[in-house]
Amino acid sequence: MSSSTAKPSAAVITISDSCARGEREDLSGPAVRDRLIQQGFEIISSPVIADEQPTIEQTLVRLVEEAQLVVTTGGTGIAERDVTPEATTAVCSRLLDGIAEQMRAQGIKKTPLAALSRGVCGVCGRSLVLNLPGSPRGAVESLEAVIDLIPHALELLAGKTAH
Repeated sequence: MSSSTAKPSAAVITISDSCARGEREDLSGPAVRDRLIQQGFEIISSPVIADEQPTIEQTLVRLVEEAQLVVTTGGTGIAERDVTPEATTAVCSRLLDGIAEQMRAQGIKKTPLAALSRGVCGVCGRSLVLNLPGSPRGAVESLEAVIDLIPHALELLAGKTAH
């Protein structure tokens, strides 16, 4: 945010083998984009990629150069190909455990299956990377659980540390 009127920038990455192959429509990415736009973000990119750790890492590294917030949807479960948290951890210098804990705590209030989500949140450069579940409802609910924390986190990452 170069000025007080500039919208914060965000990218939304859908991580899904079936969506990347065109076998299934991506519903989560658009749902997350819509919610971020409602929150005042400018969406600068929204790729759909396969569940391949090197591809996820490369996409994250590329997009944190362009966006203050990079949100992923998908690949946070316990299946063998769910490697989004590993890719995120590999590229982030610091993890923000409290954000992931908050998402799971809110999610468990709606479904006990939220405890199976392994999504993480971390800092990569001066950007925030946030993993959301792959279901449209789970992704939006998880984002809503922490959306009010994100602007302050982005200000801190931008160097605005005076309180």
